[in-house]
Amino acid sequence: MDCKNKRILIIKPSSLGDIVHTLPVVHALKRSNPESTISWIVQQAFAPLLECDPAVDTVYPIHIPSTSDPQAGRFAYFQAFVATVKMFKKLHRQLKNAPCDLVLDLHASFRSGLLGRTNPGGLRVGFKGARELNTWFQNQLVTVPESARHALDKNLLFCDHLACTVAPEDFHMCCSTDDVDAVRVFLRRHKIPAGAEIIYANPSARWQTKFWPARRWAELADCLSARGTVMVFGGSGQDVPYIASITRLMKTRALVTAGCLSLPQSVALVQRSSLYVGLDSGPMHMAALSGIPVVALFGPTHPDRVGPYGVKHTIVRAIDLDCLECRRRSCDHLSCMKGITVGMVYDAAVSFVSRAEV
Repeated sequence: MDCKNKRILIIKPSSLGDIVHTLPVVHALKRSNPESTISWIVQQAFAPLLECDPAVDTVYPIHIPSTSDPQAGRFAYFQAFVATVKMFKKLHRQLKNAPCDLVLDLHASFRSGLLGRTNPGGLRVGFKGARELNTWFQNQLVTVPESARHALDKNLLFCDHLACTVAPEDFHMCCSTDDVDAVRVFLRRHKIPAGAEIIYANPSARWQTKFWPARRWAELADCLSARGTVMVFGGSGQDVPYIASITRLMKTRALVTAGCLSLPQSVALVQRSSLYVGLDSGPMHMAALSGIPVVALFGPTHPDRVGPYGVKHTIVRAIDLDCLECRRRSCDHLSCMKGITVGMVYDAAVSFVSRAEV
């Protein structure tokens, strides 16, 4: 399919890792078809990540109140419904003024199918066998062979469908010089030397079953700090309480950027780092796409499907457990994560960092 001079709309509103896995597709489309115009419908929280990417011409931020948040209140579902209706009307007005020729639904849900319908006309492309009746909304379907196990490989099938070649330079993340400067100032303010070896640590995730005990994070940070490396705990403002439970247990000085840096600034910090150590989460995929080595702690999820892609990495997980890769979001024993020792993560991390012990 010829994408030359086409207006292309990407439907991938969340989550952070899924958005990162979609970026190479967009980069390949833009590189192969520089005359094309690419728009993206995305959750408002992730919009800054796309707004600094030259491959994305227009970002349509959306926001729907959460119905699962404990603070949502008794009218959460009604508020979410009203917000959804208003959001669809607004998108329809915006896209009516600039309709797209192609709508690429990489999210594959009922809601994403509806989002694609906000564009008047256009050819809608989605995954064959998608869940939640998503295929009903599509004009063409992309078949996913059994060999395409990883989420990013599945997304790249859209490039094959659109006769678009994928090149190594399509695997990158963008941030501005202002973001890089902001990180430099942040590190200088906290008296981190310009040549310090930094490990970006992400101890938080959306699933309760992915968490590693706080005491082990504290011990790991102390051990790595003893080598002269700087371990920085990143994340969002929502992660601050949990990270505080870690830093209170540490014997060495802790450096926390969670809630202090924007998403593009976090990308700049990841790219400044020598290594990522953390859970299976969005920042792990940010590091991988930035070419930063990864030490990833895995339990309920499958590293072959959502692990670090195309980068040097070590997967650390407990062995000889029947419940590995259960994909459960709640658990009463957490054996898979508790089975990961500090020594296992430490040994994996020091194999990537080079600073001698002090």
